Amino acid sequence: MHSGGKAEDIALGFKDGIGGIVNASRSLMAAYKLDRWKEVYTAEQFKEATRAEAIRMRDELVNSIKKL
Repeated sequence: MHSGGKAEDIALGFKDGIGGIVNASRSLMAAYKLDRWKEVYTAEQFKEATRAEAIRMRDELVNSIKKL
């Protein structure tokens, strides 16, 4: 996750299938500026960077839930 909580911090809230809402709008809207993506995507490719970051966040959360 970018600025704020980590997947491990919120995984417990998803453990029993209850679910929740993760607010990551800033991290997603400017994903192309993140260190992990800035060499991969340009500002014009913000949609692709946003998708890649959303998938990365989802995978990180799923992996954290599996560790519980």
